[in-house]
Amino acid sequence: MARIDRRTFLGGTGALAAGTLTSRLATFAEANPAPRQERSEMAEPLPPPVYEPFEWSPTGLVFSFEFFDKRIRSQTMLPAGVAPPKDLPRPTPISGMETSLHCTGEDPSDHHGLKLTGGSPGDRLVYMGKREISTPAGKRFIIHQSDPILGLDVESLYETFSDLPVVRRRTKVTNRGAQPVGIEYLSSAMINNLSPQRQFEQDLRIHYALNTWQAEGQWRTAKPSQAGFLDNGNFTLSPASFSSIGTWSTQRYLPMGLVENTELGVIWFWQIEHNGTWHWELANTQDKAVYAYIGGPDELHGHAWKNLRPGESYTTVPAAIGCVQGGFEQAIEALTKYRRAACLRPRNDTRLRPVVFNDYMNCLEGDPTTAKELPLIEAAAAAGCEYFVIDAGWYAELNEDWWGSVGAWQPSKTRWSGGLQQVLDLIRSKGMVPGLWLEPEVIGIHSPLKDKPDAWFFKRHGKRIIDHSRFLLDMRNPEVRAYLHSVVDRMVTNYKAGYIKMDYNVDGLEGTEYLADSPGQGLLEHNRALLTWHDEILSRYPDLIIENCGSGGGRMEYAMLSHLQLQSSSDQEDYRLFPAIAVGETAGVLPEQLAVWSYPLAASDTDAAAFNMVNAMLGRIHQSGRLDQLSPASFAQVKKGLQIYKEQIRTHTGEATPYYPLGLPDLTDPVSPIALGMRSPGANYIAIWRLRGSDRIHVPHTARGARILYPTDLGIHVEQQGDGCDVIFPRELMACILTLET
Repeated sequence: MARIDRRTFLGGTGALAAGTLTSRLATFAEANPAPRQERSEMAEPLPPPVYEPFEWSPTGLVFSFEFFDKRIRSQTMLPAGVAPPKDLPRPTPISGMETSLHCTGEDPSDHHGLKLTGGSPGDRLVYMGKREISTPAGKRFIIHQSDPILGLDVESLYETFSDLPVVRRRTKVTNRGAQPVGIEYLSSAMINNLSPQRQFEQDLRIHYALNTWQAEGQWRTAKPSQAGFLDNGNFTLSPASFSSIGTWSTQRYLPMGLVENTELGVIWFWQIEHNGTWHWELANTQDKAVYAYIGGPDELHGHAWKNLRPGESYTTVPAAIGCVQGGFEQAIEALTKYRRAACLRPRNDTRLRPVVFNDYMNCLEGDPTTAKELPLIEAAAAAGCEYFVIDAGWYAELNEDWWGSVGAWQPSKTRWSGGLQQVLDLIRSKGMVPGLWLEPEVIGIHSPLKDKPDAWFFKRHGKRIIDHSRFLLDMRNPEVRAYLHSVVDRMVTNYKAGYIKMDYNVDGLEGTEYLADSPGQGLLEHNRALLTWHDEILSRYPDLIIENCGSGGGRMEYAMLSHLQLQSSSDQEDYRLFPAIAVGETAGVLPEQLAVWSYPLAASDTDAAAFNMVNAMLGRIHQSGRLDQLSPASFAQVKKGLQIYKEQIRTHTGEATPYYPLGLPDLTDPVSPIALGMRSPGANYIAIWRLRGSDRIHVPHTARGARILYPTDLGIHVEQQGDGCDVIFPRELMACILTLET
């Protein structure tokens, strides 16, 4: 298909003649090939397979494999030097499967219920061999299997990064047969034998993060039975199950899991790197072997049935898996290092970490005008902000609903007395880089673009999907991508915006059936096309900063964050609740990518202003609030906090690892104090928040020499006490940052 000429297409409304549109839609799949697949590692013949137990030992991890007949089985993944538990089950047809795969028309061999176990032909795949390849980042290890009955080749891909005890895992299936094969589920990774058969309730603890609007990053620890995996004396049909469906990939849970074996002293962990539907479960098989299944969308969880035609390949979403000795903090330390090594792209923003002012939160809230922006611009510049972002509403007329009118992305004629460009130019004249809010993946039902062809939008059951007054754009469509590229081009080239806040405030749920095997497969292809579109933007504008936002933390995962520079943490409007959110989120997002609001109200006293600043200073500062209306003393607290962040803290943020001196917080607890540590080779900081509890907070395991870095003028002081120090706050709802000797 010829490349679309965007200038020709965008002339007028961008509408196409019906005949031309039909012709182009006929080649939709050709214009939107599946995401680039890894080349087959079968290019060179494999040596004859050897059906003997073996180990693969990358970067401090030991993967142990055994065989049942000629079928490979994964026994354990453990840190080097840790012996596996005694009495682990021996390989069977259904236990220890290295890859879990089930195809339509096949007979599952396990009494599975709601579990993804006993899949066929996964249970009968024949081992064909293995090979290891060096990569710039580490090594790639590939296990090859095949199913001669359906003609499937299966490649299990393991990738290492430097010397980290974390491996990125994917599975690729190629149909070498003569008939289509329907894939119902296919694991990205399997971890087997996490405990002896009858000891999982005693030995295992599951750590998972609840994540919903204005209540993100809420970690919980549960016994298997508390998460739904019950020891009934036999085997379960109902797993401990964690899933997300739709385009809000983190609207219920973070796509992470940690399973701690307290008897063995190790913890397994994983993150699913996908911006759509995903699923993981913990249970046991009919043979009573305990396993974790980790994957992306499947037919049961997301209606993602895949029709694999002869000659086609299908690759799962990636998942990072690892194991270390210790507990939660040790696992998060390993994941933090992995995210930097494997997920973080070298963008200017993540290196420089500028202070961003955004005019939305507890400020203009979608109602900007020239008159309102001018004093905010002056105040933000005086405080020390380096970027200034005009959030939602800049395109809507004064009498127009900004929510349902999105899509055209032209400046309002009634909000900007001298034009939007005049305000953006003023921002630059004050030494700040201007930015704009954008929600590109939707068209409001009142937008003139609502009349675009149905091929532009998500569809199910023959109808467009409407979610909260928005149609959902299908990023697989080259016309959609061309239009959205023109929008970004205009914002960056014409308006000189150096920052775009990319928001997403609706949910595609099951996905789109249009030109797809199933709604879930349409969604998967859309999700991958979205990431490609982001890459195209940043390749063209390498200095542009793009913030990932999904009503706050609704898409807070390392598919999006492997492509974009920073993450909106939450839409939470009560600053007193923000510490419990920001602290929990540091286990899921790198501190140099985690944008936390500081938004003092106009009437905020110095305690409240400093509390707001402490909320954000150990991550990325997203400043907001009515800085132009603060008292001089409260404004001074904001200015001092920004100065300390810029001159002392942010230099170390890109190497910092979070730790939790008082454990992980609970948003529903208004009394207990909260603490967050950030340790790097050159600095060690602890943020401490006093809520409604005692004025004296003991912080264990802090070295002598701890002192208050900020604020130093509100009467907070430190006393050495026992194994650490006590921080004494004279009033409720105060916060401070300690600096410790390194």
